[in-house]
Amino acid sequence: MEVPVTLALPEELEVTEIEMIDEVFTITAHCIRKHPCCPLCGTPAHRFHSRYVRQITDLPSGGKRVCLRVLVRKCFCDVSTCARKIFAERFTPFIEPLARVTARLFQIVQALGLATGGMLGARLAERLGIKTSWMTVLRRIMALPREPLQQVIELGIDDFAFRRGRKYGTILVDMRSHRVIDVLPDRSAETTAAWITTHPEIELVSRDRGGDYASAAKTAAPQAVQCADRFHVLKNLGEALEGVLARHLAARRRGQAEKSSAPSLSEVQAKQPPRPHRKGAELSQAKRAERLAQYEQVVALRKQGFTLSTIAEQVGIGIATVTRWLRSGTFPERQSPLRKTGVDGHLPYLRERWEAGCHNMAQLYRELLERGYTQSYQSMHDQLLRLLPEGKKNAAKACTLSPMPLSSKSAAFLFLRRPEALSTDEQEILLTLRQLDPEIELAYTLVQQFAQMLRTRTGERLDGWLEKARASQIRELQGFATSVERDKAAVVAGLTLPQNNGLVEGHVNKLKLIKRMGYGRAGISLLRQRVLHAF
Repeated sequence: MEVPVTLALPEELEVTEIEMIDEVFTITAHCIRKHPCCPLCGTPAHRFHSRYVRQITDLPSGGKRVCLRVLVRKCFCDVSTCARKIFAERFTPFIEPLARVTARLFQIVQALGLATGGMLGARLAERLGIKTSWMTVLRRIMALPREPLQQVIELGIDDFAFRRGRKYGTILVDMRSHRVIDVLPDRSAETTAAWITTHPEIELVSRDRGGDYASAAKTAAPQAVQCADRFHVLKNLGEALEGVLARHLAARRRGQAEKSSAPSLSEVQAKQPPRPHRKGAELSQAKRAERLAQYEQVVALRKQGFTLSTIAEQVGIGIATVTRWLRSGTFPERQSPLRKTGVDGHLPYLRERWEAGCHNMAQLYRELLERGYTQSYQSMHDQLLRLLPEGKKNAAKACTLSPMPLSSKSAAFLFLRRPEALSTDEQEILLTLRQLDPEIELAYTLVQQFAQMLRTRTGERLDGWLEKARASQIRELQGFATSVERDKAAVVAGLTLPQNNGLVEGHVNKLKLIKRMGYGRAGISLLRQRVLHAF
């Protein structure tokens, strides 16, 4: 077997010697071409200038590094019109000019970098017998050229988090070719609109229900059809349904807890007014009421002598949660992250005045102003509601076992699923839920109608459904109908057309994997390269 064939070397290279030097296979070779061609004009050369040895690193063999020592000839170009007078013979595409590694080794390092990243790629390459550094791996990745972008007819848009709650980016996907075509450094309407403007051929934009992407598509591609993702539409309906169920489940649990004794709770724990200026305040208040009812039921069951595991099973929460609640002795509020406020320095004084019987907010505010308080009355009012009790109230007595230990979230999931896909136990629980109140039965009917419309893609029935939702007098569903009305054209398209953002969500999952492999230290440029050239 010939050595060049075994090593997959080009035919024009003839091996003259193979030796092992310092654990490295060193292969000496020279070119057998009689007349090397000028790289500029392509004319064969007949006169030689000099020779030198070029050392090239090749793919490892048997776990050992391989070094090629190639004898390179320099030649004269005798064409008077050629700008190159002296040239060195080329071995492209096997070895690029001025390169110190073969093209195939270059490509392998690139592939390792795309699959694993810089540090991990360098460590893996070392295991494979390739000596390289993490910076070299990154340079190989950044050297990858971007493929020319073809026409984009159907565009999918979604966001992803660089740092959840702080910084977000945007991923753009060609819905027809199923390929990621770009990654943007933020999710602002201006950045997205600037990108869309460069592609006037776009006919459809698939997106979630975020307002920024809707505004960008409307501004930069008014000719395109906007298609709201069906999953996000159904998710919004589920959130509205959660609010409905949370109200009724909380009332039911509270009614059960009134039949048994329970420890007294402070007024601020039993009732905390919602803040209408915050998004989702009503839903948060409904969930809190449901959680408070669960707490009261836990306490009542414990007084009746039930074990922790039985209580957890009946109420529908974990044993650890039951233990924590009983150990605390009071209803455990879900506190937002603590932050310093202007009231903090006056808390000892406020507590003293409150315990002395002064519960007049305006009077307390005037006293704080005299003590140097500089913030608004509303700020002080909110902090007092959060930090100080408003008196005691007696809780009710007795509790019976709940046949329906579901949270509003689990119950909403049952409402959204296909009835034929539910198990026998789930069907019984669903029937019990529907019998709690006529409003719940009506909500179930409307939700099933919408889900059927979504699954069969019969968006032409949306107008009739919206009329029923508005006439239902269920404020959560009325709010959902209002939000759909604001984005009606995109929702109708989402309920009618086959396109949806599921394809884009899949690419977002892959992007998250790549991002986390970079330990959050890589910038947008490297992330874009790895995503665009991902396997």
